[in-house]
Amino acid sequence: MALDSITLYHLIKELQPQLIGTRIDKIQQPEKEEIHLIIRGSGKNMRLLLNAGSTAVRLHLSSESKKNPLTPPMFCMILRKHIENGKIIAIRQVGLERVVTLTIQNYNERGDLQNYDLHLEIMAKHSNLILVDSETNIILDGIRRYSHLLSRHREVLPGRRYVAPPSQNKIEPMGNEEKWMQKILETPLDRRISDILVMFFDGISPELAREIVLRAELDPNSVLDNCGEIDLSRLYQAYAYFLIDKAVLPLAPCVYYASDKDKQTPTAFSIVPYRQYADLYRKDLSSLNDTVDLYYTQKNTSNKNDAKKGSLRKVVQDHLSHVIKKDGIYTETTAKAQKGLAYQKLGELLTANLYKLTPGMKEVTVEDYTDPEYQPLTITLDPNLSGIDNAQRYYKIYSKAKSTIKNTLPLQEDVRQEMAYLQSLLLSIDQTANDTELGEVYQELIDQGYVAWKHGKGDDARHSGGKGLAAGKGNRSGTGGKKAKEAPVYSIPHHYSSQTGKTIIVGRNNKQNDCMTWREAKPGDLWLHVKNIPGSHVIVPLTEGEEFPDDPTLLDAAALAIYYSQARGSSHVPVDYTHVREIKKPRGAKPGMVVYEQNWSLLLTPDQDTINRLLSTET
Repeated sequence: MALDSITLYHLIKELQPQLIGTRIDKIQQPEKEEIHLIIRGSGKNMRLLLNAGSTAVRLHLSSESKKNPLTPPMFCMILRKHIENGKIIAIRQVGLERVVTLTIQNYNERGDLQNYDLHLEIMAKHSNLILVDSETNIILDGIRRYSHLLSRHREVLPGRRYVAPPSQNKIEPMGNEEKWMQKILETPLDRRISDILVMFFDGISPELAREIVLRAELDPNSVLDNCGEIDLSRLYQAYAYFLIDKAVLPLAPCVYYASDKDKQTPTAFSIVPYRQYADLYRKDLSSLNDTVDLYYTQKNTSNKNDAKKGSLRKVVQDHLSHVIKKDGIYTETTAKAQKGLAYQKLGELLTANLYKLTPGMKEVTVEDYTDPEYQPLTITLDPNLSGIDNAQRYYKIYSKAKSTIKNTLPLQEDVRQEMAYLQSLLLSIDQTANDTELGEVYQELIDQGYVAWKHGKGDDARHSGGKGLAAGKGNRSGTGGKKAKEAPVYSIPHHYSSQTGKTIIVGRNNKQNDCMTWREAKPGDLWLHVKNIPGSHVIVPLTEGEEFPDDPTLLDAAALAIYYSQARGSSHVPVDYTHVREIKKPRGAKPGMVVYEQNWSLLLTPDQDTINRLLSTET
């Protein structure tokens, strides 16, 4: 979600006493559309972040430091020239417009004090950050430049006069309930109330409109025609709570997450608890600035991780597509060779009937002694060959087909093992819970030669989960070109509790699977895995003398094995289980790959309540 007008109003109100009077020590531009003002005031340093990107436009004090480019962009240099070492003397919002203006006082080139306005325009894809000479209203530069070719309303170019974004001509907050109702009733009766609030009244975003409707005890999809006078009165009271009484609104900022187990990927934030997010997990904070900072920092990290996952998935998918194509070629080759095996019988029949063959014959009909009814069989002959040579010709076709199958089947088996391994990598990528786990999958791709490690970006590339990504070229030896140093194991498998209190350990990637199975599990512990489907290793630690866990724990462990596999959501899934001592890793096998001969199996269809219960116990 983006900063709406009301949130912006309260954020500026909170920031004013912290920013006014501070000096700008440094100016940085770590990203294309993001500026950091390092400011100092009241004996402490602060970092004011201003982002004009289309997806995360905002301003707030931030504790996150980002790496800067070696050469500062032009806009950053312009800011340094005019406002570095300057003093922030004002921060304001005009009405409920989503434009924030910082006024900075600094000495110009002539040594005179001069004011500069830094306008942050929060307008989705049209957002911008523009530096303006306060006295002349002339643009000094914008983080996004454009001419009349892109906008008929104005140009954002150095030397042009600054023109504010076009007004939306919406109705300003109204303190008179009767007049407010009259305005509402002037709109078409078939329109939804929430749409009317957004389209015609200033300062209302879609999220706030839904909240106003819910606080009026109305259905979010209610249309005006279904609202009576009492409904409209309740609607106005909710409207007034946010917009008329905004100066005294008691703030209780919070960030929302899908569940209490996923506190790294926020869903939304609000200035007070919103009813529309009542089903989400809520984290309360004391500062609105901290709320905005936390939301966007975590959202940015989540988006970067999603991008890294996408990059890794593409690499694996490309290799998987190539392997699937090879498997198809081998299948086609084997199927064609299978037909050649039938030529052995033809050669034998010709050998048994050589006395019937005379030079120049094009075909011969013989009794098929391999047929229970001795049906006649006509065999095509080469008239230029003798009878024995015709028989040898069929034997050669048979021998070639037999040799082709013998040579192709091991290759196809290798390809199918690689296919299963690549599918396990896709599952590992999807199941990564944090940047460390993603970095482990990336390191595995390097170790297995699927990704080439770019020298010079070593540690950053190998542990960031995607930086410096480049597809490997045909090397499957596990060296990845130059052998990269094996990354330390940073993450540990995930631990859950069964309904009887037993510990269940689940690996989320091949590194975790290998670590828990070969290093940490005891020979007598129970090991589980979905049958013939890529998935996580699951371990149930057992005490000495205990051969199997109790049935509820076994079923819970099997449910987790299914949940963390490609069979998630399927029914009647077979799950193999055995003791760790029965697990073997073939020489040269890829990470996470094991074999076993003695095992038990069960069929299970986990219900969602069981999964939710188990996930809630994660430690």
